[in-house]
Amino acid sequence: MEKLVQGLHQFQQTYFDTNRALFERLVRSGQRPETLFITCSDSRINPNLLTQTRPGELFIIRLAGNLVPAHGASSGGEAATIEYAVASLGVKDIIVCGHSHCGAMHALLDDGVTEDLPLMRAWLSHAAATRRIIEENYADRDGEARVKAATEENVLVQLENLRTHPVVAARLARGELHLHGWVYKIESGEVFAYEPGTGQFLPLAPETVIAHPTVSA
Repeated sequence: MEKLVQGLHQFQQTYFDTNRALFERLVRSGQRPETLFITCSDSRINPNLLTQTRPGELFIIRLAGNLVPAHGASSGGEAATIEYAVASLGVKDIIVCGHSHCGAMHALLDDGVTEDLPLMRAWLSHAAATRRIIEENYADRDGEARVKAATEENVLVQLENLRTHPVVAARLARGELHLHGWVYKIESGEVFAYEPGTGQFLPLAPETVIAHPTVSA
């Protein structure tokens, strides 16, 4: 806790003072993020650091396993947050970003992990399609290779879940919203984006634009 308090004072005395005009503008004009970034709660993931964005540029949802319950499948605040981002803030892009060494994906593939975590087990039901895809299509993989496959397939499953949300479906139909699937590799800093044309996650290049990915399995 002491480290957090020290960090807070450092923020106030250095970053905030240097960027005071930015924060004043955010108060006067409100937030106008163009991107909704949905990622895992894992402490090793920092969306703003990863994308080098400043306050006000990303609207972020963090959930274990970067799961997005289909419309009507959860009574949590996920749907309300998505609705607000799309309908009220008018975001143009939604990114679902998974990551390497994801504990939620390990738990999804191994029931023993959630034996004493009933709420986590229930939450992972929103990735039931991911588990089925892995069981039926990746029987030849084990260990980290299996987890990697689950991570990638799960991003695509959650993008499909996103499409069930009325506000998302409406904006997609009008061409006012684009969906993107990313996977962040913690150990190398690389980001891989789903390319619909190849059905693969490929290294994200500066000029890459990827929209409307669909589940390939």
